[in-house]
Amino acid sequence: MSTERKQNKVSPLRSGLNQKELRYLNERLLLSMIQRYGGMPRSELARISGLSTQTASVIIRKLETDGILIPGSPVKGRVGKPSTPMALAPDGVFSIGLKIGRRNSEVVLLDFVGTIRDRRIIRYRYPEPGAILEFLDTAMTEVTASLTADQRRRVAGIGIAAPHDLWQWYEKMGAPAARIEAWRNTDFPAEVARFSDLPVSIVNDATAACRAEHIYGRGREYRDYAYFHVGTFIGGGIVLNHAVHEGNQGNAGAFGSLRTLDREGRPATLIDTASILLLEQRLAAAGLDAERLCAEHGDWSGMGEHLDPWIDQLGGELASASLSICSVVDFEAVFIDGSFPASVRARIVAAVRHHIENRDRRGLILPAIREGTIGVDAKAMGAATGPIFDGYFLNPNARATVV
Repeated sequence: MSTERKQNKVSPLRSGLNQKELRYLNERLLLSMIQRYGGMPRSELARISGLSTQTASVIIRKLETDGILIPGSPVKGRVGKPSTPMALAPDGVFSIGLKIGRRNSEVVLLDFVGTIRDRRIIRYRYPEPGAILEFLDTAMTEVTASLTADQRRRVAGIGIAAPHDLWQWYEKMGAPAARIEAWRNTDFPAEVARFSDLPVSIVNDATAACRAEHIYGRGREYRDYAYFHVGTFIGGGIVLNHAVHEGNQGNAGAFGSLRTLDREGRPATLIDTASILLLEQRLAAAGLDAERLCAEHGDWSGMGEHLDPWIDQLGGELASASLSICSVVDFEAVFIDGSFPASVRARIVAAVRHHIENRDRRGLILPAIREGTIGVDAKAMGAATGPIFDGYFLNPNARATVV
């Protein structure tokens, strides 16, 4: 074998599993099935998973003893003994999620079934690492204060959702370059280790939002789809074969960087033409308060003359972007969600459907245009699911590691 061949690094197709690893894999399989399809009796879990009834029963009994699964109400009305579905225990696992945004950051405590038990929010003109880490430290103590000692031991970790290469966007955020540059060399796991021994997982913020829709929203209805999250800056995510695809570098679905044209016909990106930042600028230019757009579950009423043209422009941009990405992957659907009220989301989706009918669709199969369901909570929830998935569920599209 040549020296060059020996030095090449390749990704393994698959590694063998020992008995202990196989047991953990089967546990994750059963938990993933229950999470995705809801509570099921032991016999049904064994049948669908392909495990023997005895093996499934042993695993389920252990998970129940560990407080990870709980029995539901027996299902009656069928021939034979009533069956008892097994469900995820809400208090079985907890996780901390940190969403780092351009205008605010949020810390949430998420339980095993996706309910936000508590949250803390900090707002700012632009994000700085030191202030956000201090906020995380304080907020973690506050949101876990009501947990019992046993529940605190069940906190799986800290998930962080952050924009990719945040320091590159300082001009659009109106921030001093030197202050934002600090993000480039911030090692979050190392910094968090100064005040917490919990494991830390990091994900792109828009991918996190896509994960939340896939796990807790309507995403489970489709196998392959694209997802747009319209925030201060627009971003996105990709689901392939029923799993969120993060990509080799964790930046799959970077739809904000899709090329387009601005109103003067100059080259631009989707961030320049399809973000809430544009609406902020419209309101500020009219002397109106743009901060209301950043408020949690804010009131967007009374902005018609500014909101209406923004929705129409956004609809046109997302229509073109949807067709572009479907020319690469034959997505069944495109989901649209964001940091705005549900009534605004419905209008945006209607605008996309209207504009897409007037685009050149030759050679393409038109995807279903669907509303997302999570909204403003998507990024924080998606962040918090990271440690839970890492420890308890199957994730076939997790990033590969080159060895």
